[in-house]
Amino acid sequence: MKKRALLFGASGLVGGELLKYLLEADEYEQVAIIVRKDLGLSHPKLLQVVADFSVLSRHSDIFAVSDIFCCLGTTANKTRDKKEYKKIDVDYPLEIARLAMDKQVQNFLVVSAMGANKNSKVFYNRIKGLLEDQLIEIGLPALHIFRPSLLTGARKEFRLGEKAAIVLTRSFIFMFTGPLRKYRPISAETVAKSMYAAAQTNKKGVFIYNSNQI
Repeated sequence: MKKRALLFGASGLVGGELLKYLLEADEYEQVAIIVRKDLGLSHPKLLQVVADFSVLSRHSDIFAVSDIFCCLGTTANKTRDKKEYKKIDVDYPLEIARLAMDKQVQNFLVVSAMGANKNSKVFYNRIKGLLEDQLIEIGLPALHIFRPSLLTGARKEFRLGEKAAIVLTRSFIFMFTGPLRKYRPISAETVAKSMYAAAQTNKKGVFIYNSNQI
């Protein structure tokens, strides 16, 4: 039997690439996305739902799928208020995971970050670590956590610091070998492809993929 998938973060860098894979994949008969505004996309397999993320439970019927992919995330430039930042990067993914648990979703796949640690002094790494720990506590049948390093790809918005970091690391790519390999920039397409592949396995448990393993 063919599967159904639910994707969050379809307008983002990884989510956009992942949506392409899912729509083209023979394994899925339907791919649903829940978004905050219409993306203007059309595909025979695509179901787009515009929703208020603060009341996702109103759309719980859409969570009756095989695989849920969560690529939600914001940036300090977009969201300067830390409470709002945490809501997007932690609270919403946790609510999605709880609804997935209620619907007995087989695979929950989420994008975190390299360096995720709830005890980190870096705010971004700290909230990603908090998210990971609380997702594990929910007890999902199969939880796949992806920790990419610096992401490359065609973003809709320009990020000066990120562009500078990518140029710098590419200039010294020869240094990123052995233990340092995980710090190499990684393309959003590679992350998306790895998430798609992981969803096709029948493994149960918690699986963490560091950037050099993606």
